[in-house]
Amino acid sequence: MKLTKKQKKYIIETLIALIILIPGIIAGTVKKEEIFSALGIQTKIKTSEKNTSAIDGEYEVISVTDGDTFEINYNGTKEKVRLIGVDTPESVHPNSKKNNEYGKQASNYTKNLLERKVVKLEFDVSPRDKYGRLLAYVYLENGEMLNKKLLKKGYAQVATYPPNVKYVEDFKTIQKEARENKVGFWAKDVFK
Repeated sequence: MKLTKKQKKYIIETLIALIILIPGIIAGTVKKEEIFSALGIQTKIKTSEKNTSAIDGEYEVISVTDGDTFEINYNGTKEKVRLIGVDTPESVHPNSKKNNEYGKQASNYTKNLLERKVVKLEFDVSPRDKYGRLLAYVYLENGEMLNKKLLKKGYAQVATYPPNVKYVEDFKTIQKEARENKVGFWAKDVFK
């Protein structure tokens, strides 16, 4: 693989920054934010400023909104997270006619897995949606991806919104198996 001038320059600058920071990292006197700053990586997420940057990492879940949306504590700020690539039935939609019992079941399932837990977030190409929510693949404490688990258990169906399509083929395969085996909501024809 041949690197461009820009890529080479970035690698050299990164290595220099790391070499300068290594003594402080070892001694524990350099904070994570200082490392990211030296490497030119933005670490703050402020919805009010419509900042779109996000950092993969572990975060405490504050509350679950519904089957595919929850809130985390990000550096002392409450942030909404929407699961990428999946959609569960509605339970808290402003139009109450769209809410149903299946949405409540999916929401309760997600609550049991997430509330008061620490999760790992992985971001894709576009870290936020038009509502300012973080878009993520979410990993449970045991390393299992929640997005895939919801599909596998039949609580969600695939919902793809490019450019965030990193796992779309895996998601489709998991959904096909759940649908064919009539798992979860597929047994009740909830999804069309």
